[in-house]
Amino acid sequence: MTGDVVVTDVDGTLVDTNYHHALSWVRAFRACGVTVPAWRVHRAIGMGGDLLVAAVAGEQVEAEHGERVRALWGELFAPMLAEIAPLEGAADLLVEVKRRGYRLVLASSGKPEHVEHYVDLLGAREIADAWTSSADVARTKPAPDLVEVAARRVDGDRAVAVGDSVWDCRAAQRLGIPSIGVHTGGFSADELSGAGAVRVYDDLAALRADLDRLPLATLY
Repeated sequence: MTGDVVVTDVDGTLVDTNYHHALSWVRAFRACGVTVPAWRVHRAIGMGGDLLVAAVAGEQVEAEHGERVRALWGELFAPMLAEIAPLEGAADLLVEVKRRGYRLVLASSGKPEHVEHYVDLLGAREIADAWTSSADVARTKPAPDLVEVAARRVDGDRAVAVGDSVWDCRAAQRLGIPSIGVHTGGFSADELSGAGAVRVYDDLAALRADLDRLPLATLY
């Protein structure tokens, strides 16, 4: 099974960050005089920050305030790093994936320093074969670039993607590989399935118990 790869998202899938991100974005918008409902921001968490501003506030806000909003988001989110914790069952899932012989890549579009922090939180330095960050791609989710870079990093033959958002599922779908959704990001089963998820699980423990049924597809 040396050519089979599990590519898993990190934010919201392995570590509990989505609401911290949403609050940081809301505060960043307000600091620029733009009020965006928190629910709308939450719905966009999982896509890259390069796309989020326009997605939730429109192209004019992106043009006028995009870079400033992103900078403020980074400043506001940084103090919250100390509050971040792995989601229940995350470390056990990673260990079991590797025990079964899969190559494991953590596919995050987060800032490199954030990703390194999450890798340590998960105890994944000796488990994962590789991990990615925003520094590795020009286009973020729902573009397929991040998932593709992750799979190529370990020279995989077949792959499956795991994620908590519709953006993860759409990225995998555009690459032509199956995805598995988990409810940890707050998206419903119908939403995840509609975005391409082959299966949806309530939590990471349920996914770990069903690893015998991982769907895989040949890359490229």
